[in-house]
Amino acid sequence: MRRLLIILFFSFSTAFAQSVRFLLTSLPANHPTGSTIFLAGSFNQWNPADSQYKFQQDAGGQYLLQVNLPQGNHAYKITRGSWEKVECTGTGAAIGNRQLNPATNSEIKLSVAGWQDLLGVKEKLPTFSKQVSILDTAFYIPQLDRKRTIRIYLPAEYAGSKKRYSVMYMHDGQNLFDDRTSYAGEWGVDEYLDSMIKKPCIVVAIDNGGSYRMNEYCPFDFVLGQDQSKKQKGEGRDYVSFIVNTLKPFIDKKLRTKKEKGHTFIAGSSMGGLISLYATLAYPKIFGGAGVFSPSVWICKKELLAFTKAKGTSVRSRIFFYSGKQESREMVSDMLTVFETLQKQSKSKMTVIIRDEGQHNETTWRKELPGFFQWILRD
Repeated sequence: MRRLLIILFFSFSTAFAQSVRFLLTSLPANHPTGSTIFLAGSFNQWNPADSQYKFQQDAGGQYLLQVNLPQGNHAYKITRGSWEKVECTGTGAAIGNRQLNPATNSEIKLSVAGWQDLLGVKEKLPTFSKQVSILDTAFYIPQLDRKRTIRIYLPAEYAGSKKRYSVMYMHDGQNLFDDRTSYAGEWGVDEYLDSMIKKPCIVVAIDNGGSYRMNEYCPFDFVLGQDQSKKQKGEGRDYVSFIVNTLKPFIDKKLRTKKEKGHTFIAGSSMGGLISLYATLAYPKIFGGAGVFSPSVWICKKELLAFTKAKGTSVRSRIFFYSGKQESREMVSDMLTVFETLQKQSKSKMTVIIRDEGQHNETTWRKELPGFFQWILRD
């Protein structure tokens, strides 16, 4: 019998566009002359180089942008075309998302204190627990002819026992254990699992590929912006094949794992949420569960829905869906569309969590982590 748990559901009211004018009043002293500046946020699916949200310079050199935004609260940041070139504090520290509501503020003056890629940041102290180690800083991905850092979390009892453990494969490994390597704060996976006594598990964390991240986490070719001629290659199929056919066999041989589907899971957020869902659909005999946090369905919605309809009947897993209302209307509604499509096809056990206050960031996903692990690892 199909089991379905919906913790929170909501409906959207009709949104009306409202004009908002952004003015950049100051830039860092080391700002590269002539570089292009963009607005990225919940209103454009967090695209860091969206030509429709590109600032223009007036005759006096001031950066201006006027756009129409839907009604409601929005989160955003300023970039120079990629998340490696996002705004930060004057000392190089990550900043939280900016917030706006077009109904209360139609003209916004902005000041950028620093660019992440241009600041020499003082070395932070590591924050990972002693249960975390680096398996390899150059693990070869034959499917993509690239190398990647792989991090491992082992339960505290691992060394003193002969037990075998379930394995969770997670993307964006830089963000999971160590504040020093994270983009905007770590998930605290190790801190939570250190406190988890009843169901300890192994976590295999795969670092993202930086400039390759979006391609590797998208299973279908995709277009960013309005120019349909500039299609980018989706490498997600090869990336998931690497996990299934190269990394998992290596981990199962090297560590005491429970190899069966019921003890093999995959999880990630944003693009990592998208590729986790795809992996479950593409390899239903390998993955017994998935954590789909804030999935970026928008980038390949049509193809993903078709793939879900084609493969959903063969999937019998535990799938955890999460999104927050502060991310964007489209992100939440797109996730629900995929969930409902899969629900019609699959006999999987699924849960959907939607939070009013949920944002698209590591802080939010860290808060949801305990509930996810407790749900996915239970009998």
